[in-house]
Amino acid sequence: MAKPNRSKSRSRNKPETKSKKRPSHKKLRIALAGFGTVGRSVAKLLCQEANDSFELTHIFNRNVSRKKVDWVPSTVRWTESIDEVLSSDADIFVELVGGITPAGEWIRRALRAGKSVVTANKLLIAESGPELVELAGEMRKRLEFGASVAGGIPAIIGIREGLAGDRLYKIAGVLNGTCNYILTKMEATGASFETALEEAQELGFAEADPRDDVEGFDARAKLVILTQAGLRTRVRSEQIPCWPISSVEAVDFAYARELNCTIRQISLAKKETENGLTVHAFVRPALVPVSSLVAHVEGSKNLVMATGQYAGQMVFSGFGAGGDPTAVAVISDLYSIARSGDAPSGHLPAAVEVPQEVSGQFTAPYYLRFVVKDRPGIIAAVATVLARYGIGIDAVLQKPGFPRSALPFIITLETCTSAMLGCALQEINRLDFHVEPVLCMPILLD
Repeated sequence: MAKPNRSKSRSRNKPETKSKKRPSHKKLRIALAGFGTVGRSVAKLLCQEANDSFELTHIFNRNVSRKKVDWVPSTVRWTESIDEVLSSDADIFVELVGGITPAGEWIRRALRAGKSVVTANKLLIAESGPELVELAGEMRKRLEFGASVAGGIPAIIGIREGLAGDRLYKIAGVLNGTCNYILTKMEATGASFETALEEAQELGFAEADPRDDVEGFDARAKLVILTQAGLRTRVRSEQIPCWPISSVEAVDFAYARELNCTIRQISLAKKETENGLTVHAFVRPALVPVSSLVAHVEGSKNLVMATGQYAGQMVFSGFGAGGDPTAVAVISDLYSIARSGDAPSGHLPAAVEVPQEVSGQFTAPYYLRFVVKDRPGIIAAVATVLARYGIGIDAVLQKPGFPRSALPFIITLETCTSAMLGCALQEINRLDFHVEPVLCMPILLD
């Protein structure tokens, strides 16, 4: 009987030698539009030597010759022609220019040209996100926009994927780092709004024209995206009322401390289905308890809270603005495309409901701050109007040391509807003792 050929058996079971090469890995080619604060940070991450997944091929910017830096490889094409970028062989178009036009048209052209897209453009996604996601699906390409909300915080993907098994009914938080920096500076130092804003501009936290931030428009766009991603409801920016933080003064923080509260710009959307689908939403400065998580969000940080029917409240927090944190979110979206290819984007649900009503009306206790020319009968006059609308007074606080010609004091109200309070304030503001209009802020206790 012949002996078995053991050498052949060992040869068949012998592991592959290390010298055998794996198939080469194809890097994804990246075309970058916009070389500002975020664009520079994205380019730096893409140009790191350890990066073996992506190759930066194009950088588009106006006056591009003034933007060139020596740390970008010589193989990268710098250009002022968006047509050159969109007709290139890049696999992914990264849009960091911002604004609705012409960025929206560039993204549409990139998708139709067979490129996936990554963007941090919150205004565009808030206005046209569903349409662009649908176009990406038709073209079998990806549209990712994790950087459009809360910078480097993975809020959108965390809500959409990490909480997909829950039924979310409330999204709230601090969504604008500029406003949070201003308010926490006022809280810590007693600075005026104007002084805190000027410092924020000097440090690069606020734009030269800060209107979108301080009037709430920036946070509102982010809230629209989160409402769609988390609450699965379609709302438009113009449906959500905004109040500016510019009316908040240092004295308001002093009075807030007397109430064991502080002040933050709060973005909130709540879904109710009891009598048809209604979304209550607003962006406004509000009093929050010092014991709350929101009160401890300082500087330019952001915080997003998602509340669900089963898991309760989940919190995402971190630096929500700036070049590096936002660039991390952009690169993360690029890796998502690299891992999943042209599979549909998961940031927005395939189907969303259109609410029967979107309302800025809320029921809450309220804080009213008056600045008046002092005289007898002021509180009685205010109380008379409030009583006529069925609104009860909880407390009256007046700190000493202010001139009688511009005397600040506050009244806190028992829980009432914002609609009823609005009618009462119209009458109160017509009284002749005011130095400035009454500041009204809700007191959010949960």
